[in-house]
Amino acid sequence: MTALGPLLGALADGSVQVVDLTSPLSEETPLIQLPPDRGQPWPFRREVISHYDEAGPTVYWNNIRLSEHTGTHFDAPVHWLPGKDHDDVSQVPPRRLFGPAAVLDFSAEAAEDPDFLLRRHHVEAWQEEHGPLPDQGWLLYRTGWESRQDDPEKFLNGRHTPGIAPECAKWLAQETPLVGIGVETVGTDAGLAGEFEDQPYPCHWYFHGADKYGLTQLRNLHRLPPQGALLIAAPLPIVGGSGSPARVLALVAGD
Repeated sequence: MTALGPLLGALADGSVQVVDLTSPLSEETPLIQLPPDRGQPWPFRREVISHYDEAGPTVYWNNIRLSEHTGTHFDAPVHWLPGKDHDDVSQVPPRRLFGPAAVLDFSAEAAEDPDFLLRRHHVEAWQEEHGPLPDQGWLLYRTGWESRQDDPEKFLNGRHTPGIAPECAKWLAQETPLVGIGVETVGTDAGLAGEFEDQPYPCHWYFHGADKYGLTQLRNLHRLPPQGALLIAAPLPIVGGSGSPARVLALVAGD
């Protein structure tokens, strides 16, 4: 309790604040669109079991149906072929579900070019200004895409969404101390990443192959500093699961 006392006090007095990075989950939540010949994820659906009615006079609850990769969600290493021998979402060590966050803001570039790709030189320039990427931490990639989340068509944008170049994804996954990457878009890769010649879907390929994780459809990244926030990701421990919808929070120093 002695070690936790200062944090609890800071939360109580507002000198540390909790920022919710999670997008609300509903029937309107945008869902990734795959080629027709591929298997398709289920959109979020709910069916009322009872709502203070004859089926349950004192109870309101629902059945739900959805893909593991719906809304703000966590990608486990087994989600992609190179990670097939690594952890499913239930096996991810709890210690790896929280860590420091580096927030890289390229929203201006993405506003100019929806197919903007983050490259190694962008990250290295950011490090010169803000310091190294955090050990066992997260790179949170801000593109301003959260402003589109209330309009699924604009959010998906005909698959023209920003992402990370293959060489940069490989470097981040294999040569930096990061534990994962988080984005505002529908998936960790660029919308057109399936068409990359050198490595399709490089974030999925390299991060999961390196036993690392992904977070998608984040919001409120503008409320985080470039360095200094603590990220907490809380997916459901689905046995054998390739991922899970998640509540993602950040602790930041208050104003």
